[in-house]
Amino acid sequence: MNRYKTQRRVQVEESQTPKYDDDVQDEEEQGESGMRLRPSDINVTEDQEPFMGIKVRRKASLRREYRGDYLDVPSRSFLMKILQKQGDKQVLFADKVLKFTSSGKMKRRILMITDFAIYIVDPDSGALKRRIALAAVDKMCLSELSDNFFAIIIPTEYDLLMASTRKSEIVTVLVDATKSASEYELEVVFSNRFEYNASAGDVKEVQFEGVEGGVRTKIVKK
Repeated sequence: MNRYKTQRRVQVEESQTPKYDDDVQDEEEQGESGMRLRPSDINVTEDQEPFMGIKVRRKASLRREYRGDYLDVPSRSFLMKILQKQGDKQVLFADKVLKFTSSGKMKRRILMITDFAIYIVDPDSGALKRRIALAAVDKMCLSELSDNFFAIIIPTEYDLLMASTRKSEIVTVLVDATKSASEYELEVVFSNRFEYNASAGDVKEVQFEGVEGGVRTKIVKK
């Protein structure tokens, strides 16, 4: 079955609004930027690179400069210990994000991207929750609207659904890092409906709808 259907301030719904909670399992056609993008009817403008006009973007994001490490990782010993244990030295991106659990609740997590892997860390306990090799990532899924959601699809494991105001930077970093590490160009799929595996055998669909004042987002069980 094809998991991805190409179609066209966030209120989150999933039959109920996700809550911040820690009681859920938590294992945790080519553009100039090198991204492989699905078609869109929206016109391309220079300011909309690297997304080739596919995504409706906030004006503030068009001119934003990328910093990469927003947490000053070298100053945080618990993060350095995790990286040193894994043998990773180059941090391409680090910031706090919201991660959706298999039950649809949200947890605050630290997302780190190195030249070899993606790290999900609990900011409260400092524990490494999950490490995903870049080579295991198949694609990323985003809506065509102005929201903060993105999914990282990992066929050999379960997928990641997260939200960040720096989503554009995360996508760019992952595409560039994957290409540098393996010469594989990570596919970025834009659709206002996409599926992801929240856990083993648990497929959910994220639905986006433009409404007055923002975007309504629903997460439904398939």
